[in-house]
Amino acid sequence: MSAGSIFVWETLGTAILILLGTAVVANHVLRNTNGNGAGTLFINFGWAFAVFTGASVAAKSGAHLNPAVTLGLAISGKTPWGDVPVYFAGQMVGAVIGAMLTWATYKLQFDAHDEPGGTLGIFSTAPTIRNTPWNLVTEIIGTFVLVAWILLSPGAKMAENGLPNFGNSALGYAGVAFVVLVIGTSLGGPTGYAINPARDLGPRIAYAFLMPIKGKANPDWGYSWIPVVGPFVGGALAALLYLVLPV
Repeated sequence: MSAGSIFVWETLGTAILILLGTAVVANHVLRNTNGNGAGTLFINFGWAFAVFTGASVAAKSGAHLNPAVTLGLAISGKTPWGDVPVYFAGQMVGAVIGAMLTWATYKLQFDAHDEPGGTLGIFSTAPTIRNTPWNLVTEIIGTFVLVAWILLSPGAKMAENGLPNFGNSALGYAGVAFVVLVIGTSLGGPTGYAINPARDLGPRIAYAFLMPIKGKANPDWGYSWIPVVGPFVGGALAALLYLVLPV
């Protein structure tokens, strides 16, 4: 697949993922919505099916939608290193676009929201207890589970072009969605389970520089590197495990 095609499909798939994922949080957080106060499980299901939808759309590029997944596939020899920057670029551009679309969808609710200082959490993650080493560990563990499942799942096979192929792609992406759901419900409590550098950094950038939300919160750049570095480390560790196991 050409670099241009990879960029287009990763941008589109990631934009849909981030749109649906951040929008379910907006539906829960913002006043005057039909989903206000729906709860954490509501959010976890929304993010899981956002993964399914975005991945299904981006099947032609392998639907990485996550720089940590791309890194893990590159280390394990399943994605050419030369394609990695293209995947990263598409994922980051798509993440910014998706976040902007969520703002556009809920613009009236953002305008009417009486606590604009709490809107950062709609787009980016944050720890419930701030402790840099342990917050990092949480993100590493969650991403390790995700990438390890992608690499080790018995149903996962690699097509000739080096992209993940689960036989029936819809069932394969549904499997990923279930994994994201259980990561969210089991491991998402401490930090909000970014498990994807683009998922957190792209919307954070959009929130900080592009979204005209009056009275919005500081983007918390001091924490922003943790949901980037942690997932990269987790993805790399999963790939290294894959390389040493007799698979």
